[in-house]
Amino acid sequence: MTGPAGSAGPIAATTGAADPGPPGRVPGTTADGSRPDAAALAAGGLARRATADPLFRLVAYALEAAHGRLPAAVWSAPYAFRLGSPGLVAAAGWPTAAAAAPRDDALVRLSSLGHPADGCDLPLTLSGPLPDAPAWAVRPYTVLRALARAGYGRGGTDLHVQGSLTGAAGLATAEPADCAVALAVADVHSAAGERPDRAFLARLLAEALPEGDDGLRRAVFHARPGRALLLGARPRRRRYVAFDPAASGARLVLMAVRGEAADRPRELARAVSCARRAGALSAWPPGQRPGRSLLMLLPETRLAAVRSAVAEDFRGRERPVPRFLNIAVAGAARREE
Repeated sequence: MTGPAGSAGPIAATTGAADPGPPGRVPGTTADGSRPDAAALAAGGLARRATADPLFRLVAYALEAAHGRLPAAVWSAPYAFRLGSPGLVAAAGWPTAAAAAPRDDALVRLSSLGHPADGCDLPLTLSGPLPDAPAWAVRPYTVLRALARAGYGRGGTDLHVQGSLTGAAGLATAEPADCAVALAVADVHSAAGERPDRAFLARLLAEALPEGDDGLRRAVFHARPGRALLLGARPRRRRYVAFDPAASGARLVLMAVRGEAADRPRELARAVSCARRAGALSAWPPGQRPGRSLLMLLPETRLAAVRSAVAEDFRGRERPVPRFLNIAVAGAARREE
């Protein structure tokens, strides 16, 4: 699974001699002077690998920059969506990423480039009131606490989380972040060579965050490219159906309206009406609850016409033009090597 196309981003590739790190640090060591193990070197090397996805390079670099340590693992988790048919979910080719490194002092240090001024160091407690934390950090801390109760990471974790989309795009952002955090933290606190049990983590997240969309989390954990996951099947006997719009000459497009929340239902309905008149085949919400976006299937030959028709209508009424995002049907979360 790859993220959005683009340049290498703000992390420049390095060649030749190894990066010496901040002034005063012995080359090849972490902030506390210790030498990282092979897993940390492999994950941390993403930051300096010119061929790596820019998002994963950025996340690996950001954990080291924020906490002075190489990541021991970097995991990507796709955004997920529901199909128009009940009980079907799939993954989108846009990822959230989490980089993690284990600790042994019962402290968690959380950071995100989405909240650059709100990184935090928190004591890891297994029960009782949550410690005072920035709003964005409450959810990952809840996941870390649930993992610790299950035996993963009681010594603490350094964690950096970053998505490739914001909520304005119209896809759920919480569930892929939950899964990326759970996979990265379980990975760095497991025995060498042992990979996280995705079915177990899905159950853990459902218990810790019952308000979340468990169907979307199952898509994040188990999706396949060009396939939709049938939720009615038993978790360990997964069933899939073909869902590959590109193979049939169609495009899957996410359309998200902008403006005031009170106006969005009306504006979204109008945008869909325009799209259908211009050739859209079908439209449906990507989640369980109505929001700012709809997924649409468009004939490949009508993509430009649909976008133009919607844009013309909104500009003519002096309204913000909806955002369009192409969606590829992608695979499940994975460890980025």
